Amino acid sequence: MKSYRFIVSGRVQGVFYRKNIDKNSQKENFNGYVKNLSDGTVEACVTCEDKNIENFIKILENGSPNSIVENIDKFNCNEIFNSGFEIKYN
Repeated sequence: MKSYRFIVSGRVQGVFYRKNIDKNSQKENFNGYVKNLSDGTVEACVTCEDKNIENFIKILENGSPNSIVENIDKFNCNEIFNSGFEIKYN
């Protein structure tokens, strides 16, 4: 299992983006979180098997009906998430 951090940019705040990421990640049994950042981007972190990371990226790309994902940056993360998926609020 590996952990990853993603920064998603585009029209991803105020369009139910986090809610959809949360719902779809829970359906697929991912562990991690999603939260808004002050610069208008969204951060998502996940712990999963390498074979499942593309599925999580698809969830991020699909977002919500009104979102427009322009870019997704992927980083390694040292934190391990193992208690489901949630929306974090600042």
